[in-house]
Amino acid sequence: MRARMAIHISGQKCELREVLLRDKPPSMLDYSAKGTVPVLILQDGKVIDESLDVIDWALNINDPDDWQRSKDKEKTKELIKINDGEFKYHLDRYKYSKRYDNEDPEFHRKKCLKFIESINNELNNSEYIFDDNISYADIVLLPFIRQFRIADIEWFDSLPYDNLKKWLSSFLGSSLLNSIMKKYDLWKEGDKSIVF
Repeated sequence: MRARMAIHISGQKCELREVLLRDKPPSMLDYSAKGTVPVLILQDGKVIDESLDVIDWALNINDPDDWQRSKDKEKTKELIKINDGEFKYHLDRYKYSKRYDNEDPEFHRKKCLKFIESINNELNNSEYIFDDNISYADIVLLPFIRQFRIADIEWFDSLPYDNLKKWLSSFLGSSLLNSIMKKYDLWKEGDKSIVF
């Protein structure tokens, strides 16, 4: 999701292949044995298979809304480290608790709340994480915070984190999100190309 947002905003065109991770096409694994998404194959054959690297690739070509600006690059790195590390770890065990043995989803939800509260506090004085414009940090954190909400929407919406809920709502109804959330048929070998 975050890689798609960066590709979209940067105006890059690419062939899109929608896959099910439980039924990975062999050609995907030929390019990236990790078996995770995204996998971006450049025209020169270089493979980029980390979402942050795809974001950097796209925005380094064209960053029309200056998402890469940052008043505090170290703070951005720290937020992303927590988001992609500790928060994601607990989010997976909260949202997908049936996939893990002996995991208490309530415990992991509480662990997630610490990060959620910290992001709510970051939004005390601005519409977005660092100021009143979308930045790299907003785009990188958005998908996982959205997933946290989806796990129990009614409960999430009852939380006292108004700044965070307003922030998330500004994305959920946005043309940016709508433009990248279109559903595509699953790709099969031999299918016609879909340009994203």
